[in-house]
Amino acid sequence: MKTDVAVIGGGPAGLAAAMEAAKHAEVTLIERGEELGGILQQCIHPGFGNFVLGKMLTGPEYAEHFIEKMGGVNIMLNTTVLELREDKSMLLSGPDGIFELKANAVILAMGCRERTRTQIFIPGTRPAGIYTAGTAQRLINIDGIMPGRKAVILGSGDVGLIMARRLTLEGAEVEGVYEIMPKPGGLTRNIVQCLHDFDIPLHLSHTVIDVIGKKRVEGVVVARVDENFRAIKGTERFVPCDTLILAVGLIPENELTRMVGAEMDEITHGPIVDEGMETSVDGVFACGNVVHVHDLVDDVTLSAITAGREAAKYVKNGKVKRKKI
Repeated sequence: MKTDVAVIGGGPAGLAAAMEAAKHAEVTLIERGEELGGILQQCIHPGFGNFVLGKMLTGPEYAEHFIEKMGGVNIMLNTTVLELREDKSMLLSGPDGIFELKANAVILAMGCRERTRTQIFIPGTRPAGIYTAGTAQRLINIDGIMPGRKAVILGSGDVGLIMARRLTLEGAEVEGVYEIMPKPGGLTRNIVQCLHDFDIPLHLSHTVIDVIGKKRVEGVVVARVDENFRAIKGTERFVPCDTLILAVGLIPENELTRMVGAEMDEITHGPIVDEGMETSVDGVFACGNVVHVHDLVDDVTLSAITAGREAAKYVKNGKVKRKKI
């Protein structure tokens, strides 16, 4: 199977890249899930599209805006890229089995994943009731399942702040949001709308140092940290809860990026790209949270539109010299 441009990932970046590339080239969009839209489908709060579309939409509404423009794009759902090669050929696994696809250009739009308890080294037992913020969001907004009734949120990233509000609206008690840094990580509007408006306390320079519980979380131990992020002895406090929500950062999904041999940035953990979003591998482009984690989906979309446009140009005209960014 052959295509002009293969877009890997059907979230906000992949949708925008496919939409733009399809104006000038044959495009195949590959998504490992059962639907397009990625994380947008579980983000039912408004706040998407203010800069790109000039209006505030919910996540599903923003996704639908681009899904409606997928006419002419060959869409492969429930399909995973197992191997990506420098010649832009790839091995895929889909509903009908294993197969090969050869593209003239590739756009990497795999997004990012959440950091887990293991990656931030929280000690303690391993009971039920510990969730990443995105998992808790999906449980409530998609599956209709409450993760718990009394929660502590670790980390003040935007998804964690939004989940503090969401849990409160669903009748749960949020004891507080604990942030290891001396300043919050999320957008100011989310600090105000999700915490201040609901009287949810934000504890800066604090972290969770222990998890208590056997079958289910019974509580956590929190403590203030010093300038080296070490717990200050004597500041420990037990907080009873049945749920710990982790909003402790995102990691770009770059296994395929490394596999294809793209040069990586040690700080962002994403590929180094030029002004056209092309990586160090000829004809392989990257956009959105694969390059670095963005605060706003509008910025993800803008980078993806650039990648889609330049990938289509590459198919027609070949390599273009540009400055790295």
